[in-house]
Amino acid sequence: MNDFFRQFKGKDHGPLVQFIKYAIAGGIATVVHVCIFFTLAWKAFPALTGDDPIAKLLNIAPSPISDALRARNAAIDNFIAFMISNFVVYLINIHWVFESGRHSRWKEIGMFYLVAGASVAIGIGLQSFLIDYFGITTTAAFGAMILVCLLINYVVRKFVIFKG
Repeated sequence: MNDFFRQFKGKDHGPLVQFIKYAIAGGIATVVHVCIFFTLAWKAFPALTGDDPIAKLLNIAPSPISDALRARNAAIDNFIAFMISNFVVYLINIHWVFESGRHSRWKEIGMFYLVAGASVAIGIGLQSFLIDYFGITTTAAFGAMILVCLLINYVVRKFVIFKG
């Protein structure tokens, strides 16, 4: 059991601990992303409706907007949140989860953003589709986007970008 917890201190870890650490790093980045996304969706580029769970939780009454405008604004909010949260998770990954060095630093960062950007583009497309065509809440569509991104990113980061 001591060996299990020791693995959380550095990068010398087995696959199970690495995945747990990746999940923790992803959780931190997700919290950053969610906070930025919903702040922007509330204050900068409106993307909430009155029946949205976050709007109810925060006790706010957003102005009514069309689903098409809400979908566009949610995509903008997600892009901004992605740029920041992805940098946060990159730093956590290279310092705690994966071994850097398979590629040069700039290539590694470029690949990290490229892969994450592709997964976010797929996720945002799904989110916008769910909002625009099915009218589901921004929070539910955002959850679907996050799930798609997490699955794609782990596989590519582990096997393509970093050294295991």
